[in-house]
Amino acid sequence: MLKQRVITALILMAILLPALAAQALWPFAALGLLFVSAAGWEWARLNEWPGARAWAMGAAVAVLGYVVAEAVHLDPWGLSASPHESAAATHVHVAGQALAGFKVPAAVWWVTGGLWVLGGASALCWGTRYWKRSPRALRALLGLGILVMAWLALTESKAQGLNFLLSVFCLVWAADIGAYFGGRAFGRRKLAISISPGKSWEGVWSGMLAVLLLAVVWIAVDRSWSVDSPSMYSHLLSGLGPLGLVLSIVFLVGMSVVGDLFESLIKRQAGAKDSSQLLPGHGGVLDRVDALLPVLPLVLALMSLCHG
Repeated sequence: MLKQRVITALILMAILLPALAAQALWPFAALGLLFVSAAGWEWARLNEWPGARAWAMGAAVAVLGYVVAEAVHLDPWGLSASPHESAAATHVHVAGQALAGFKVPAAVWWVTGGLWVLGGASALCWGTRYWKRSPRALRALLGLGILVMAWLALTESKAQGLNFLLSVFCLVWAADIGAYFGGRAFGRRKLAISISPGKSWEGVWSGMLAVLLLAVVWIAVDRSWSVDSPSMYSHLLSGLGPLGLVLSIVFLVGMSVVGDLFESLIKRQAGAKDSSQLLPGHGGVLDRVDALLPVLPLVLALMSLCHG
């Protein structure tokens, strides 16, 4: 199992690193669209849409993602502006307005984030009772919306610069690692025993502490080293101050847990351990991105409050 996990991780890194390093946005956008389309296929299968309908779901994610990106003028394919022009616009900030260079209107992220907060809370409260009773078509549409908006937010984040994107990724990773070790060492009170028996409140708090420490280090690096873009943490500090930074991190880590639990709920309702076996040794794509699904749009919503 360990050998399989390592081989899969190395292959994924070999595919992902060139897309991350590319100055143009389109390689990363295309790769991200491929991954969320695979996640769409997994979502359909977990929600009683196997076979051709699952493949259709994956294709629908790709098509709708392309259409929505064009509709909001994100232009991940570089058809309307040169990479130099796009990069130059990214770091211009105007007080009283959303950060310039963020192409998608802030209202899109606030609506998406609001639905995640309300819908996530509702799913965790009543999902074990009502999720499978909901119409399959409705669940498919929900997954379609979640995955398309996640890809849109992922692409928008990469457009801001590699440092910004990695700071968002590492928030989720640090929260997960902190929760794992904190939960093992101190876990007493179960968080959601009917959905994910291994998670504890102590693990959640440990994850929050891990990300707060990460933010301090990352801000110091931003100030000391030459980076291609301000990190999410530097944006939050300059725009919202120290208290705003702390509250934002606590909120984002909490929502990463909601994303994780939401996917666990869906798998438990489907009687599945993993979303698929597309990534040998790691499960499926949804297993790897579940916590990012709510965090990505919510980060961009918070960015609309930051100026500096």
